[in-house]
Amino acid sequence: MPPPSRMCACEPSMMSAPARTRLRARDTCRSSGHASHCSPGSGRLRSPRLGYARGVEARRSAMRCVVYTGAGGNEVVSCEERPDPVCGDEEVLIHAAFAGLNGADVAQRGGHYPAPPGWPADIPGLEVAGVVHEVGAKVRGWQVGDRGWGLVGGGGLADRVAVHASCVVPVAERLDAREIAAVPEVFITAHDAIATQAGLRPGEVLLVHGAAGGVGSAAVQIGVAMGATVIGVSRHPEGRDAVAGWGATAIDAEGWPERVLELTGGRGADVILELVGAPNWPGDIHCIARRGRLAIVGIGAGQKVELALRDLMTKRATVFGTTLRARPLGEKVDAITRFHAECGPLFDRGRLDPVIDRAFPWHEAAEALARMEGPGKVGKVLLDFSA
Repeated sequence: MPPPSRMCACEPSMMSAPARTRLRARDTCRSSGHASHCSPGSGRLRSPRLGYARGVEARRSAMRCVVYTGAGGNEVVSCEERPDPVCGDEEVLIHAAFAGLNGADVAQRGGHYPAPPGWPADIPGLEVAGVVHEVGAKVRGWQVGDRGWGLVGGGGLADRVAVHASCVVPVAERLDAREIAAVPEVFITAHDAIATQAGLRPGEVLLVHGAAGGVGSAAVQIGVAMGATVIGVSRHPEGRDAVAGWGATAIDAEGWPERVLELTGGRGADVILELVGAPNWPGDIHCIARRGRLAIVGIGAGQKVELALRDLMTKRATVFGTTLRARPLGEKVDAITRFHAECGPLFDRGRLDPVIDRAFPWHEAAEALARMEGPGKVGKVLLDFSA
């Protein structure tokens, strides 16, 4: 395959980056005890590369999906079959062998993060990755059988998803059906926050909280690839081992602010990716560098803080919050397009890797959500629709 025509602007620094041990998605998935669901070719009509064979429609005629019957805990989680989504004129219909879970799915189950207008209100899921099965009448550039990944406002925890064609881009060729499901939401979120909005530059210090999780693992790898010095915070030894394997300095969550200052000679971090929430606020402000940028993406541990304005004034620091789900279509397309241009080639070159914690059979969605809420995850939690 010829090299991609467009490379990330930071490619020279990436080319000089030292080789690092990668936590490959297929290895972590097999070690979880789900090899029978996740090994390539195990699904009846699934091909190792495409996820589903072209003749998948011969197997059944109903979409399989996760449904929330109300707001609450896992008692509101249902696994159902419904009629296929209708592919609009500007959409593509994607068949997915695997689907990725995100923190937003947990928040939506609790009634705290509803789907934007126009998206399924009771089917969670923010992303899709798989094989194009149908192409809308006004869509150009996509054909049945192409592989794509992208973002949706809801309805992603299903094996058939209709999505606006401009929100989907071609997947990395070297990744299999399981691996591509672990990419869109976390990698686009991380890239948009630290590269596009925070403007991370080679040689700067990037601090990532929750560094072993889905968005965290993506941010660590992107930061290393951009030539930044990356510090990743994780509470669990297995998480710190993984973070170190991706080329970052891994530190414990206990006493992390002083450790960051120690590692940076008292200077602090130029960019901080906050994926935990309010408890980290005092430490973030304490150890952010002058003219540093603090990106708030996750608030699972709390959202209310006490702000001393003088601290921001003295350091001339910038604080911003960001989400992808509710953005207008044009802004979402811009984030996806930038990610594809700057990170797409890096997947094919092996400089970025999806990281999978565990893949659950789709009818075990409640167990998968419980895993999302539990400690010690390394990478993404997936649902397996391939069988």
